[in-house]
Amino acid sequence: MLTLGNLFVLLLIATAGAWLWHAHGLRERALELVRQHCARTDVLLLDDNVALRRIALVPDARGRKRLARTYAFEFTVTGEQRHPGSITLFGRHLGRIELAPHPFDARAEAASEPPLEHPAARSAAKVISLSDWRRQHDQWNS
Repeated sequence: MLTLGNLFVLLLIATAGAWLWHAHGLRERALELVRQHCARTDVLLLDDNVALRRIALVPDARGRKRLARTYAFEFTVTGEQRHPGSITLFGRHLGRIELAPHPFDARAEAASEPPLEHPAARSAAKVISLSDWRRQHDQWNS
């Protein structure tokens, strides 16, 4: 026969199972976000894994303290060195992804940036004073 104590234990076990199932889904979401970020920043995620580091109250972008999960992972740029990284999730929403300082290919960065203007081109620009501009526009409005 099912007593109140047995029902309580059964509900406790079911709650723990549901929490573990939900936590596994959040870990998979964190892993997918890290994969996307690593692909975007041209680094390689090592071991294809994230590990739960802590669950804590962390300030979000608005400064409010919210319950957050922080996962740790490792990445490499050269294939020789491991660098740590972390991802913070507020529920299923991304808080931030942090990568440790690491080397990068300066030539690839320079190729993706737009060329700088020549200093002579900047000095050839016509600069007018604000008072002159106001005088010109006031005469049209009058």
